[in-house]
Amino acid sequence: MTTLTTTKRVPIETLVAKLRALRKAAFDETEQVRALLTAFPVEEPSLTRYLTWNRQHYTRNLIDKTDLYELIAICWEIGQSSSVHNHRDQNCWMACPIGTLRVENFIVEFEDHTAGTCRLVASNTVEMSPANPCAVDPKHPVHRVVNPREANRRAVSLHVYSRPFDSCVVYSPDQGTCGDVKLHYNTVFGKPVE
Repeated sequence: MTTLTTTKRVPIETLVAKLRALRKAAFDETEQVRALLTAFPVEEPSLTRYLTWNRQHYTRNLIDKTDLYELIAICWEIGQSSSVHNHRDQNCWMACPIGTLRVENFIVEFEDHTAGTCRLVASNTVEMSPANPCAVDPKHPVHRVVNPREANRRAVSLHVYSRPFDSCVVYSPDQGTCGDVKLHYNTVFGKPVE
């Protein structure tokens, strides 16, 4: 288990209650939710019912959803990563209660969605750990999340999206292509999706 010495960890239900208590305006900027994730890091045992694993691809597990936000636990096997993607102009916050993850950010220099072409430039990298949650930059929201092979352990990230969405744009920086991808959950409220 990961040790967090600066702040006592709380059950996932406490974080859900805190998110549900936020006013709508908190989801329109990035600081309040990021501060909440910092102040209330989640304890590992309370997440157990939401965690599913797949050797082929990370899993998306819905924990809570309202009109204002959705909270998802994403489970990463060693070496797994997301595609480079956006969040449909929604804000996103991430915390990593288990393991460490790398968030690689990109700047979109050019995008023609109709033609499916783009040009991206890597901008910066953020390490996410239990003590270091982060917010996606609304001005440059394109990124990828990586569970580095050298970390040599599974990881779990909690993602809060400012409004639920069911598709995103996925980018291939090497090929200069982009296109829409439909999103799905592997579990909803701890139960497998058929």
